Amino acid sequence: MSVRVAVIYYSATGNVHQLAQAVAEGAASRDAEVRLRRVPELAPDTAIDANPAWRAHVDATKNQVPEATLEDLEWATAYALGTPTRFGNVASQLKQFIDSTGGQWQAGVFHNKPATSFTSAMNRHGGQESTLLALNNVFYHWGCLIVPPGYTDPLLYAAGGNPYGTSWPSGGGEGPDAATLEAARYQGRHLADIAVRLRG
Repeated sequence: MSVRVAVIYYSATGNVHQLAQAVAEGAASRDAEVRLRRVPELAPDTAIDANPAWRAHVDATKNQVPEATLEDLEWATAYALGTPTRFGNVASQLKQFIDSTGGQWQAGVFHNKPATSFTSAMNRHGGQESTLLALNNVFYHWGCLIVPPGYTDPLLYAAGGNPYGTSWPSGGGEGPDAATLEAARYQGRHLADIAVRLRG
């Protein structure tokens, strides 16, 4: 049986979405079964419509990427969670989904499963590391085994060398560059490899 990786994310304008796709590609390249899932959008249309990139991304993905469910968490043997930085913390959309997992947490669904995190922020020092650490706090409570990329491959340095997880400073208006997407694919491969080793 192959390992099963749930890549669950929130993305407003598409940067985290691109990272999530790359993480999913990396895991799939190790023959993992992968579910790429977005959490529901909670923002009102007035806020979304005020940012054309936000509206374009919502419209482009609403029928392309299925919404995450609690069953996806129960199905998976490994997790990759992604979020944009919101004041150095997890976006409310992903946090709302996480906050609905109490039943799974009490039932021990998450125990000893490997997990990793990724993010994007406007600025290079815009809270990426604190956001990843905040996601890791969830993994501590879930009883997961945190799988950071660390400094385990030279390609990570080309993407900024973040040992906590892949991150992208999106201030230039462009999506993640090739080096960052490759780091995200590596993170997905690394997660799948660890999941296989844990399965024994």
